Amino acid sequence: MSSRSRRFRRTSRTGLALALPLAALAACGGGGTTASVEAGSGKGTISVWAHQGQKSEDAALQNAVKSFNSSQSGIKVDLKLVPGNDYTKTITATDASKLPDIVEFDGPTMANFVYNKKLAPIDPYVSAKTLANATDASKAQAAIGGKHYGLGMYDSGLGVYGNKKLLDAAGVTYPTGLSDSWTAEQFTAALGALKAKDSDGKPLDLQESGGYANEWGTYGFAPIVWSAGGSLLKDGKATGALDTPAVVSALDTFQSWKTYVDPNTDGNAFAKGRTALSWVGHWMYPAYSEALGDDLVVLPLPDFGNGPKTGQGSWAWGIGADSKNAKAAGAFLDYLLNDANVAAMTTANGAPPATRTALAKSPLYRRGGPLQLFADQLAKPCGDSDITASCIAVTRPVTPGYPVITSKFGEALNSIYGGTDPKSALAKAARAIDQDFSDNAGYKIP
Repeated sequence: MSSRSRRFRRTSRTGLALALPLAALAACGGGGTTASVEAGSGKGTISVWAHQGQKSEDAALQNAVKSFNSSQSGIKVDLKLVPGNDYTKTITATDASKLPDIVEFDGPTMANFVYNKKLAPIDPYVSAKTLANATDASKAQAAIGGKHYGLGMYDSGLGVYGNKKLLDAAGVTYPTGLSDSWTAEQFTAALGALKAKDSDGKPLDLQESGGYANEWGTYGFAPIVWSAGGSLLKDGKATGALDTPAVVSALDTFQSWKTYVDPNTDGNAFAKGRTALSWVGHWMYPAYSEALGDDLVVLPLPDFGNGPKTGQGSWAWGIGADSKNAKAAGAFLDYLLNDANVAAMTTANGAPPATRTALAKSPLYRRGGPLQLFADQLAKPCGDSDITASCIAVTRPVTPGYPVITSKFGEALNSIYGGTDPKSALAKAARAIDQDFSDNAGYKIP
């Protein structure tokens, strides 16, 4: 893995905090929030914690804070950057009364923080205009019981990057958009045709070098489960959702692709032309575009029967449950989520903007832009439960029990990729998830 891709995967704000210890999130509280948040005077100093990302991202955030502080005299923002690899552990270990007025969080951690009484609903404190301008996909990851506990500057997305030159040389016809996505069978057939023209017979990159027993496993390949008509969790249960015959069949197909996969230990399999296809997220576009130029094509993930699907969700901003100046915090969030700041951050990290107005103006994601596919996917959000054939961007389960779900699914996926029978691996994962939910009374949040 190159240093560039390592930054994208581990410490950037581009969508996946893969090194963050989701499993470390403690289910030690629960029973819903009894937040002692207060509106306050709307003036004075407010504290903000954020995770440290790439230098360009940190600079965009620091500039936004500096600009806000100089734009008015009533509120002063005090920003603290916490090393990315320690960030979620830091929030988890800090008592709610010691948390700042504004807390940045990675999307899948939100429900656990609400469960442990560390976040307050933001709806009373941010403007109606700010809420209305947030994309539906971005709001889906931060909503519980009709209340929003955060908003993001950007979202995320998955696709298959293709090398047009290599695809054409192998006579492979590829999708032009979401309406003609490959079926799983067509994708497998394309791999066969590409293998015949590939020097080592390995034309596919699945970002396997770090294994799949991690957040990349869930984010990158839960779309197979959703596209097969299954779910990681349905009505509080994994059994009968994660281990259905259709999901077993889909992951059997996934397992069969291993023979086509370049291990990509150097992180350059696609950029160097060793593979014709790379299954990864939006964050690799800068490196891939630079390497391939006009030969780069962006394709949807294959359809396993319930329509093509993608993961979504990323870092967001919330208000600490014990803040005594939530009105001022809301004013800063309104400012942080304006077009100028969202554009600066998404220019720094290449992620899709999570606000309607910034997305429409984005050179990369607007209509006709090179990454319009990712915007088109996010424009058809499923939320985390109503996963139909017509929606595409699925939110990872919004539940305090998510750390267990991602841990057990990642373990199952990793073992399946290594040769374990998909049926037994998925059944084992589903039982473990259900046992944990039973032990924790379903992680209910009133």
